[in-house]
Amino acid sequence: MIFRKINTNTYQLRTSQVIPLPREQAFIFFQDPRNLSEITPDWLNFRMRDFDAGAKVFEGAEYDYSIKWLPWLWRTGWRSRIIQYRPPETFTDIQIKGPYSSWQHLHIFKVISEGTRMKDIVTYRLPFGLIGKFAYHMLIRAQLEDIFSYRALRISEWASGNFMWKVKHRANIDGFNI
Repeated sequence: MIFRKINTNTYQLRTSQVIPLPREQAFIFFQDPRNLSEITPDWLNFRMRDFDAGAKVFEGAEYDYSIKWLPWLWRTGWRSRIIQYRPPETFTDIQIKGPYSSWQHLHIFKVISEGTRMKDIVTYRLPFGLIGKFAYHMLIRAQLEDIFSYRALRISEWASGNFMWKVKHRANIDGFNI
């Protein structure tokens, strides 16, 4: 996990993980926003507002969630939009409403000899000027580390078949049991 400062209150998080599964299978799992609750820590209290809408993924699709961004303070809405969608190679989602001034998440899936290398590049800007900068160093960076570390662990469990579903909604999709 690599964090970079881009400019004032804008940062970038980069992660990479090997998934010992075919790229198409990995892509199908990650493109489905209904799976976000499965790979998000419970303390974030992530909820998809219209669960059935998540079954449709395409460029321009929008999804509504709620999270407890700062768990002891408030629950907030998060609306995302798919702005680029090229299965099974890549897709990009952006936050169009939520706690960040901006959030763009690029997902990349590369075929490698071990299966699939999944890369995430998240570029985000914090609100509130100096207060946002202070909050980033005191709390938000650590939260993002926790969220993406938990996510990597859950992805490894899923890929190894050692995955306990939190929400019972999965079926066989395009020939893959997920």
